[in-house]
Amino acid sequence: MAPTATDRHGPPAAGRWRPLAGETLTPSGVPSATVAAVSGLTAATAGPEEPLVLARGLVKRFGDFEAVRGIDVEVRRGEAFGFLGPNGAGKTSTMRMIAAVSTVTGGTLRVLGMDPATDGPAIRGRLGVCPQDDTLDSELTVRENLLVYGRFFGLSRAECARRADELLGFVQLTDKVNARVEELSGGLKRRLTIARSLVNEPELLMLDEPTTGLDPQARHLVWDRLFRLKQRGTTLLLTTHYMDEAEQLCDRLVVIDDGVIVAEGSPATLIREHSTREVCELRFEVDDHEQVAAKVSDLAERVEVLPDRVLLYADNGEAVAQAVHERGLSPRGTLVRRSSLEDVFLRLTGRSLVE
Repeated sequence: MAPTATDRHGPPAAGRWRPLAGETLTPSGVPSATVAAVSGLTAATAGPEEPLVLARGLVKRFGDFEAVRGIDVEVRRGEAFGFLGPNGAGKTSTMRMIAAVSTVTGGTLRVLGMDPATDGPAIRGRLGVCPQDDTLDSELTVRENLLVYGRFFGLSRAECARRADELLGFVQLTDKVNARVEELSGGLKRRLTIARSLVNEPELLMLDEPTTGLDPQARHLVWDRLFRLKQRGTTLLLTTHYMDEAEQLCDRLVVIDDGVIVAEGSPATLIREHSTREVCELRFEVDDHEQVAAKVSDLAERVEVLPDRVLLYADNGEAVAQAVHERGLSPRGTLVRRSSLEDVFLRLTGRSLVE
């Protein structure tokens, strides 16, 4: 859900914010009306007990194609809420509508207590957006990126400097303040992008695939920073293809497939409702997996055949593994593990997350 790839009247297009009629852009691509919204525009706002995002029967069409087909979403203040789904499922279209950069085709949507159709600038001014692709100014230094971005929200130079120093400390980039962006690694750029998205002290932080392309160490550091934000009371709304990321960060999440929500709940609830307590993984020769599945199907509640292994879902994985060996089958490898969100996803959508 890149804030730089929007289209208010059609499919998302590459590039920066596309303005409405009469709307101009600042150099970073932020609509100039957003600055006015932050500095002086008054509008209704969500109360402390009201959801920050409330969608009912939300629909998004692009011509004859219906990307989002009547979904209900409620994001509560202070929680981390996730959208999971394969590419093309509708999650990014939903995020763009919530970000007030793509028009709603049908249903109702309120963000921060306001209507994106009439209060778009005010909403955008109070959101933080961390796109999947970094849109940093590569010719500026790390600190300059934050200083310039803060000015687009009407902040004074002194306030920009204060927030820049605080945020660089928060994302552990204090030792890189004078480095140019082009000199940074992917993980450092990601941390800087998150810091920039927090310059305006947003009530709702939207993250699109926040750790895609990062090595495990960098991913865990980003997770730590996001977890600390949640502890501070920042509301997080994210999309991710990593099941372990969703389990680490999300209080609640929805699984979207073909434009509709097929499941909703906490990670633990989804696992309990849509999978078994344990999974027994069996690895045989690739050509044997289908035959093996037929021979052991009665040992588990469900059997899933993947290209490299057979998954047997049962409450007692060790007992299943023993029964397999007692039938004279000798897998090349056996693993008994707890069920995960990826198992839930496979059951609900029948395919992997990345298509």
